[in-house]
Amino acid sequence: MRQGTGGTAAIRVRAAGIALLAAHLLVVGWLTLRPLDVPWMTAANFEPLAGIRADLALGPLEAAHRIGEGLLLLAPLGVLLPMAGGRLAVSPWASLARTVAAGALISLGIELLQTGVPGQVVDVDSLLLNTVGVTLAHLAVVPVGRARLRRRAGVPARTPRLPDESSQGTTPSISRVRVAP
Repeated sequence: MRQGTGGTAAIRVRAAGIALLAAHLLVVGWLTLRPLDVPWMTAANFEPLAGIRADLALGPLEAAHRIGEGLLLLAPLGVLLPMAGGRLAVSPWASLARTVAAGALISLGIELLQTGVPGQVVDVDSLLLNTVGVTLAHLAVVPVGRARLRRRAGVPARTPRLPDESSQGTTPSISRVRVAP
């Protein structure tokens, strides 16, 4: 069920989600895709977790700062994507899978676009951290928010619908087809 069927408040929530999503993506694009004037650049990192290990070697404060940046950059997508989608009664696992896949694809797109931007370096650990950030934000906020909105709107949680006899109808028959002897 879409939020739009619940009234004007639900429509406003969805519209706010779309507007905030667009604003967040513009800020992320500006932060990650603007050319940087740097005297030297590190090589691209295609080895998973190598950058995180290097960050941890710098000390706990610097590691927390760098890893936190990676986790927080796309984390709002974990909330904004379901909010903009507008579904209240949906499987939690399907919602999580859709949101994480979309977050990972957006992160991958950013990393691919960075290959052509001067001063920006591709890092596979950014992709991993961004995706984990989206996942954690979704798990922390969306199930509780949906439950609260469902209670407020009086919408039951998603339950599997079993077919009953009234929805089945009659079996169609063709008059010239007969049962074989």
